[in-house]
Amino acid sequence: MDANRISVGYDWECQMDLGIAGKRAVVIGGSSGLGYAVCERLAAEGVELVIFARNAEKLHKAREELLQIPGAKVETVEGDITNSDDVERLRDELVKGGGMQILVLNTPPPPRPMFDFLAEQDDQRWEDAYQGQLKGALLILRKLAPLLIGPGWGRIVAITSASIKQPLPNHALSTVYRAGVLAALKHLSMEMAEHGVTVNSVAPAVVVTSTYHTVHNIEERVSRIPLKRAGKPEELAATVAFFASDLAGFITGENVQVDGGFTRSLY
Repeated sequence: MDANRISVGYDWECQMDLGIAGKRAVVIGGSSGLGYAVCERLAAEGVELVIFARNAEKLHKAREELLQIPGAKVETVEGDITNSDDVERLRDELVKGGGMQILVLNTPPPPRPMFDFLAEQDDQRWEDAYQGQLKGALLILRKLAPLLIGPGWGRIVAITSASIKQPLPNHALSTVYRAGVLAALKHLSMEMAEHGVTVNSVAPAVVVTSTYHTVHNIEERVSRIPLKRAGKPEELAATVAFFASDLAGFITGENVQVDGGFTRSLY
């Protein structure tokens, strides 16, 4: 097992049946971190996985580890979400393989170090974050969402951030660009509803991943969570799996906080 990977350690034989066994899911950014936790949960539910990420070595390791789950079926496609040719190649691979029913969008975090909106930063920092946070997300949605039209059933679930509703110090990049993604998801939820496709997102605050201890002022941020602890990857993954299931069939256009009460807003 990769020492840098957070394995959630499910009891694979004790899962609630979400009714998604045999479905095919594409997980963007599923080779590590929260995306990998989602892959573990979906594989445990019997979902066939296609993982799209840009690091070939991480993709290989993720696939080998996921195949340890009984009955797991895992494919990988190497590519960059900001590269239109790569995304179109992914789309073509999906079509050849029989399409998909579930799309999980997990974009990479903004490049560090983080900063506030008025901080003096090179324009390239904003451009790099735009490429990964907003442009890449929109490219994935525009190219892949149409594949869900037709069967009368589909799910799109995105992982966003609590900073969308409650901006955090030094998180200008995440707040600004992920808010744009949230707007796109809301619009898409209205377009896809008539096709039986739901579109939702989950918004974590502080979650224990391999980068947890590199976050600035992490102890202070955790102290502001009413539950007084950071989230676990499997808690976020369980919420994603719920939104991908029939149990959430009448929920669409929603952004749900999975943050231990960190977000203080009413809406």
